Amino acid sequence: MALLEITTLALVICVTCLVFLFVWKKSHKAGRLPPGPTPLPIIGNLMQLNLKDVPASLSKLAKEYGPVYTLYLGSQITVVLHGYEAVKEALIDQGDEFLCRGRIPIIDDTQRGYGIFFSNGNRWKQMRRFSLMTLRNFGMGKRSLEERVQEEAQFLVEELRKTEAQPLDPVFTLSCASCNVICSVLSTSVPLQQ
Repeated sequence: MALLEITTLALVICVTCLVFLFVWKKSHKAGRLPPGPTPLPIIGNLMQLNLKDVPASLSKLAKEYGPVYTLYLGSQITVVLHGYEAVKEALIDQGDEFLCRGRIPIIDDTQRGYGIFFSNGNRWKQMRRFSLMTLRNFGMGKRSLEERVQEEAQFLVEELRKTEAQPLDPVFTLSCASCNVICSVLSTSVPLQQ
């Protein structure tokens, strides 16, 4: 009786593993992904990477699969671009295809595609266009902004000279200088001492 139970259990486990592997391979072959090493279930290609020297591991895989290849980091699909030409073609020549950022599920749930920092696609394009137009109206990209930065840099140099080579923590002074540049873009300025 015990032998029959063990045989049945082993058979069920084998069939379940085969079905899992079949479904997993079928789902990972779908789509138009570049070639890459065959991933293992659950851990993907993590065993093929030397975690102490990841760049060398990625270069080694690029020699075998070409400058564009697919890796599975766990269950996460990752397309690797290796070399200047591959990156240039992807980000410059086909920039619209690579416009979106990676998805972060918790951000997607809370922001729902809105927000300044985590928007994607057309919404991101519109927000970027609006932001740049608004900043240009305030003076960004104009010669006057460069003059404001140079003027503030001169005030900063004067402040640093006043210390007469004594040790000082420059955080406050540099923060004030940065804030003054921003304030001058918004048409107000505060003396560096304040």
